[in-house]
Amino acid sequence: MQPVSTANLGPLVAYLVPGATVLLGASLFSPTLQGWFAAGPADQPTIGGFLYLTVTSLAVGMTVNAVRWATIDQLHVRTGLPIPRLDFSKLGPNVEAINLLNRIHYEHYQFHSNMFVATAIAYVCFRMAPTTILPVGWPDIGFLSVETVFLATSRDTWRRFYSRAAQVLAP
Repeated sequence: MQPVSTANLGPLVAYLVPGATVLLGASLFSPTLQGWFAAGPADQPTIGGFLYLTVTSLAVGMTVNAVRWATIDQLHVRTGLPIPRLDFSKLGPNVEAINLLNRIHYEHYQFHSNMFVATAIAYVCFRMAPTTILPVGWPDIGFLSVETVFLATSRDTWRRFYSRAAQVLAP
């Protein structure tokens, strides 16, 4: 496995963190997942648990990414942020520019939009858990606030990525 660097940090964050967020929500229903997330000294996680959590978080994060494509990407397109026509015959001399735009905009878009989806799933798990009998209140306001920030940020990074990519690869 390669060490974490600027070249692979974006995909790790875009998939691993949202995947772990969903698994944390699902851990309310699974003693196995709770063991993988063990945080106290008495319940120290094992190397196997860490590996299972990492691989499963990555797989769940890739699934969240697919759900994001089917929902959030379509929402942005239908609400006035279309994907511009790009001329990929101009990519050759502009590969570094597109790679930079990916790192500074699109990977951030993936993280924020994937977290929007993952946080919604984790929140539903929290609300459905038999141990959650809280009335509507601060946790719900916090959830809505965080979701608003994730959606607004995803919209902004989507817009920045595609407007700048269109400048580089204009037909």
